[in-house]
Amino acid sequence: MSRHFAFDPAYYVSRYADLSHMSAQEAADHFVNHGIAEGRQGHSRGSRPTFVEHIAFLESILEIGPFNAPIARGNNVRYLDVLDAEQLRKRAEACGLDPSGCPDVVNYVGDISDIHDTFQGVLSSHCIEHQPDLIHHLNGVAKLLPIGGFYFLYIPDKRYCFDHFLPTSTVAEVIQAHHERRTTHLLRSVIEHFALVTHNDPGRHWAGDHGGDDIDSAIPKIEWAIEHHRTSKEYIDVHAWYFTPDSFWEIMSILHQSGMSPLEPVVVYPTLRDEFEFFAILRREA
Repeated sequence: MSRHFAFDPAYYVSRYADLSHMSAQEAADHFVNHGIAEGRQGHSRGSRPTFVEHIAFLESILEIGPFNAPIARGNNVRYLDVLDAEQLRKRAEACGLDPSGCPDVVNYVGDISDIHDTFQGVLSSHCIEHQPDLIHHLNGVAKLLPIGGFYFLYIPDKRYCFDHFLPTSTVAEVIQAHHERRTTHLLRSVIEHFALVTHNDPGRHWAGDHGGDDIDSAIPKIEWAIEHHRTSKEYIDVHAWYFTPDSFWEIMSILHQSGMSPLEPVVVYPTLRDEFEFFAILRREA
């Protein structure tokens, strides 16, 4: 059994009728050998609506990057973003999204290192892959948590989103970004985002339809991305990192064991069929 994937045999066999005859060990073997690849749910909290149950009883929560659809709401929740509430609403409108879902107040505007409060838990959805310096981000989160505090993450699986054709990030690249104290995205990332991505339909990706390579259409997009990166006076927000559940676990483990991050990976909930995200929990150990 791959110990870093969340799994509950009783839940698994009750959820899938074709597995109801299995023992706990048989169910665990099936999950590892078939279920993960088939996108089956191995734990009750392994979906977007149920993963949030982890934070239900926390007295204080910081959500990073809420945009127009915060996951956490309530008097115990604070928000961090690079934009204030009014700017978030304007950005949502510009993107054709409903601005009414944006939080009324963004409590902290800027970088995570600017916050001096502490929280029992930190939460982010599709945020960590945008961080130019991932190690800086992890250390910033750790400073907001007590020993034993948790970081809860919703993360896109690059295999089932528009990042499909882009190479999975390595720990060496993560360390290089930290060594350079990177605060903006590389030209490479801008080119990848604007010129080398594919469709964002997870159902099609799960079915094996990843879209085609069109070199002729990519060339003008690459040229535009180069010029955009050269001339833009504003921060260009793109993905810096491309993860799978396994690669994320491996990178977080190496960073923690090498002393580069105080956050230890606790568990990963793998990507479900026809979805394009997985979930992970990190815990502050020191």
